Amino acid sequence: MEAATARKIRVVVAKPGLDGHDRGAKIIARALRDAGMEVIYTGLHQTPEQIAETVIQEDADAVGLSILSGAHMTLVPKVVALLHAQGVDDVLVTVGGTIPADDIPELKELGVAEVFTPGAGTDEIVEFIRGAAKERHQRGE
Repeated sequence: MEAATARKIRVVVAKPGLDGHDRGAKIIARALRDAGMEVIYTGLHQTPEQIAETVIQEDADAVGLSILSGAHMTLVPKVVALLHAQGVDDVLVTVGGTIPADDIPELKELGVAEVFTPGAGTDEIVEFIRGAAKERHQRGE
């Protein structure tokens, strides 16, 4: 797994659904890029199918789903299911946005590694992704 640890961490930042506000996603994308990661920003109004396809095509280590529309309990499970259906079980899935605290445990049960709510610092997000990606590389995933 030497080659995987030598390359930059690749992160897809995606805006699923009809949510039209992407300022936070762009801030996160820039912070990840500034931290030395390779970021693929998909833009607004992505379907779960488009996001899963991008994650697979880009051989991403992580995907960050930014959702403010309230559709997280529909969109996130769909993205996770599509990745699993393609045999992609080694991608770190994170979610950011206006996610009610009551929904976080269910999202984590589905396989979401972490949920970042408004006020989460960019440094916290960068370190989480960096640490989780490093841990996965060391395990050989």
